[in-house]
Amino acid sequence: MYSGSGTDDERDPELVGGVLAGLIDEMGWQRPVAEARVFAEWPALVGADVASHCRPVSLREGELRVSAESTAWATQLRMLASTLLARLVDQLGPQTVTRLHISGPTGPSWKHGAWSVRGARGPRDTYG
Repeated sequence: MYSGSGTDDERDPELVGGVLAGLIDEMGWQRPVAEARVFAEWPALVGADVASHCRPVSLREGELRVSAESTAWATQLRMLASTLLARLVDQLGPQTVTRLHISGPTGPSWKHGAWSVRGARGPRDTYG
């Protein structure tokens, strides 16, 4: 039997996107897929300009931790937090990201090894 063009027979091939969407729904993977999209599609979700100055660090229980490249960008992102959160909710759904925690860069740690001296000033102690 010849089915011709179109999708009028159950033997006709299906689009991969439709098959994957059905599998994701069937297995209950909507939330893990949405969480993975935060990291995989960060520039598309928040915009290329914002993404070039920050990156997502972790996502646990709805709290997304974002690290900015400078304290100035961390301050700017904190002011834009409600807009960023609204964009993420719009793109990923209301349960994926519920809170944002934005931090700036961290300074270097002078503590190396298991032992340290309380009240010491790190490498500056050896110079005076």
